[in-house]
Amino acid sequence: MRFRSGNGGEGATPAGQDDRSLAAAAAALAANGGSVTAGDSPDLLRKVLALAPVGVALLDERLRWQYLNAAFTTATGLRRADLLGRPVAATAFAGAAGTLRRVLADGRDREHATGGPDGAGAPVPAGLRVRYRPLEADGHVTGVVIVVLDDPGPEQELRRELAQARARLALLDAATERIGTTLDVDTTCAELASFAVPRLAELVTVDVLPPDSPARPGRTRGLRLHRAAAHCTGSLRTAVTEPARPGESVRYRDGSAAARALAAGVAVLADVPTDGQLADAAPGPASLAAYRAAGLTSLLAVPLAARGQLVGLLTLARTAASPGFTPEEAALIGDLAARAATSVDNARRYARSQGIALELQRALLSEPGNPHQNIELSARYLPSGTSSVVGGDWYETVRLPFGRTLLVMGDVMGHGVEAAVDMSTYRSTLRDVAGMDLPPHRILRQLDTVIAANDSARPATCLLALADPGRNRWTLSSAGHLPPALIAPGRPTELLQIPTGPPLGTGLGGYEQVTRELLPGETLLLYTDGLVERRDEDIDVSLARLAALRLPAAGELDDLLDAVLHALAPTGPTAPAAEDDIAVLAARPGARQDGPAPGATVLR
Repeated sequence: MRFRSGNGGEGATPAGQDDRSLAAAAAALAANGGSVTAGDSPDLLRKVLALAPVGVALLDERLRWQYLNAAFTTATGLRRADLLGRPVAATAFAGAAGTLRRVLADGRDREHATGGPDGAGAPVPAGLRVRYRPLEADGHVTGVVIVVLDDPGPEQELRRELAQARARLALLDAATERIGTTLDVDTTCAELASFAVPRLAELVTVDVLPPDSPARPGRTRGLRLHRAAAHCTGSLRTAVTEPARPGESVRYRDGSAAARALAAGVAVLADVPTDGQLADAAPGPASLAAYRAAGLTSLLAVPLAARGQLVGLLTLARTAASPGFTPEEAALIGDLAARAATSVDNARRYARSQGIALELQRALLSEPGNPHQNIELSARYLPSGTSSVVGGDWYETVRLPFGRTLLVMGDVMGHGVEAAVDMSTYRSTLRDVAGMDLPPHRILRQLDTVIAANDSARPATCLLALADPGRNRWTLSSAGHLPPALIAPGRPTELLQIPTGPPLGTGLGGYEQVTRELLPGETLLLYTDGLVERRDEDIDVSLARLAALRLPAAGELDDLLDAVLHALAPTGPTAPAAEDDIAVLAARPGARQDGPAPGATVLR
C-alpha cells in the first residue's frame, strides 16, 4: 500500500531520562487537554510524545486507559481498541492492577517485569521492564503514567511480530465476514465504517463516486461524491456534526488530504497537531469546524479502488487521545480498503445490472395492448424486495378477430437480466403463435415446442384466457400456472379448476383447455405466484387466503387491484420486502351478448 505522509520525522534515537519525563508530561497533556507548565508548548509535547521511542501510556485515577503512544503499542503488541476507555482489570495489564492501586494510594513509583505475577500478561512479551509512576496535579495523585523502559530481545521481537501478523490476518478475516454481507452499496459502506470504529479510528466516513463519474485517479477534481456512511465513537457524537450526512453529497476542497488521495490514487497520511495543518487537510470550512470541535490530530484518506477503477474514498481520523497513524497501520488499512472496495464495486455492479433488467422489464410490461371495446382491462407489476430484484413475471393481451381477446400471464423461472430477456422471447414468440388463431391449448403446445428448441431458454409457467364475449365464453389453458380467480357480485371469490400441463420449454406438451361461461359484471383475475406464495407455507394455504377475500366486484378495476394488493402484497415503509415479484391482470366483459352459455368442457 503506497501512501504519502505529512510527518517529517526521519527516525529516532535512544531516549534518555529527560525524554521519558517529557513524554510522560505530554501524555498527561494529550489526555486532559491542559498544560503542564506555563512555558510548555502543547504542540511540541504532543509531537515529542508521538515520536518518542519509549512506550508511554496514561491511566486515570479510576485506572482506566486514557492514552498510549505508538511505541507503547509496538512494545506491548496491544491494540488501541483493546485498551482505550477500558479498566485495567479488563486488559492484559490485569495482573498489575494491585500494584497500580498502591501507586495511587502512596504516590510512590513501582517497577516490575512483564510476564510475572505482578506484571502484564499475554500477549505482552515477557521480560519487559515497566515503570508505574504517579501523575500529580495540585498536590493530588490524578493518575498513573506507565513507561516501558527497555525493548524486547530478538526472540521476544520475533514473537511480537508473529503475534502482530496473526492479529493482522484475524482483523482482515473478520472484515471479510462483516463487510459486504449484502449487495447494497450503502449497507456495505455502513458495515465498513462500523467495523473501523473503534478498532482503527475514532471517526470514519465513506464516500462513493457517482455511477457515471470518471473512475480514474486525477479525473475527480470538483466532483461531488455521495456520503454513504459515517461513524464515530460515543465520545465524539456530541462534538462532531458532519456537514454531509449519509445520503447527502460532499465535495472536497483542492489540496485537502481527501482531494490529494483521489487525485493521486494513493493513501494520504496527515498529522495535523496544529490548527493551520488541520485547516490545510480538512475537506472544507464546515468539516474544519467539526474537526476542531472533535479535537482531531491525525487523518488518513484512503482511495477505494477495485478492478483498476476508483469507487470511493475512506477517511479515518484520530484525536489527541490516540497516537497518530503509523505507516504499518496505513498499510493494514490499505489492505482493508482494497477488500471493502471490491465489495462496494460488486454491489454497484449488481445495482447497475438490476437497473438494466428493471428498465427492460418495465419497457416490456407496458399497459395492456389495444383490446376490443367489449372487454375492460387493468394490470399491475411490483418488483420484489427493496433492491429491485427483477424477476421474469409478465403479462400480455392479444387482439384477435371476431371481438376476441387473448389474455396471457407468465412467469419465467429465475431473476435478473437473463430472466427479463427470456421474458421478451416468450412474449414475442407468443404473439407470433397467437396470430395463427389457434385455440389456447394448441398455442401452448406450439409455444412449448419452439422454446424447447432453444437450449439456453429458461422454463416458464403460463396461463391463457381467451375472452369471447360474442359467444359468452372464456376458454382457458394452463402450463403449470396457478389457477385464475373469478370475482362476481354477491359470491365468494372462486378459484377456477383448470387442467395443468407442464411448464413451457420442457418439450413435454400435453396441454388441455376448459371453457367457462362469460357473464357481465364478473371479473377474471390472473396473477403470478408472488401474489400468494409465502416461504415455508403450503400452496393450498396460500390459495385459500386469496379465495377467502371479499373483493369489490363492482366499480373500477384499478380499485379491485388495489384491494387485492393491499390484502396480499407487502406494502408501506414498515412492511417486509416481497419475496418475489408480482404481476396481476384483471379483465371484465361488457354487456351480455345473446347466444349459448355452454357448461364447462375439457378438450384434448
